Amino acid sequence: MTHPAHRHGEPHHEGHHHGGHDHAPAGVSWRMAAQATLHCLTGCAVGEVLGMIIGTAAGLHNAATVVVSIALAFVFGYALTMRGVLRAGLAPRQALKVALAADTVSIAVMELIDNTVMVGVPGAMDAGLADALFWISLVLSLALAFVLTTPVNRWMIGRGRGHAVVHAYH
Repeated sequence: MTHPAHRHGEPHHEGHHHGGHDHAPAGVSWRMAAQATLHCLTGCAVGEVLGMIIGTAAGLHNAATVVVSIALAFVFGYALTMRGVLRAGLAPRQALKVALAADTVSIAVMELIDNTVMVGVPGAMDAGLADALFWISLVLSLALAFVLTTPVNRWMIGRGRGHAVVHAYH
């Protein structure tokens, strides 16, 4: 018996699809993609904000501040995902593998967008922590990163990648 849901994926009949469902992007809701992006953005934002605060407070050069922010965004992004899968009973090494598979592309896209905005807004990187320009630019950069990363996550989840690998552990 042929299932209509498999019509779009006919060329991909090599064995199992996850749960036997077609993983076309149309099958992934925008809400699911937004939730995955928000989850990723939470960890990224913590690392990004902390990195910008450390770099700005320490008087680091803009490039060094961006590097610290990106590094901390990945650390906090992965840590947030690992926390959930560790709670589900995965060993730390497996939890790290799941976090890397789930979040790497999403974090990379977010970091590219939000750091491009921060560097691109005149004076944002040179503004102090007490300056509204710094905080407005940072909030806008993270909001834009969310908006532009959500379709990427929807596309990845629709193909069983990205945050789709975490769903087995929720």
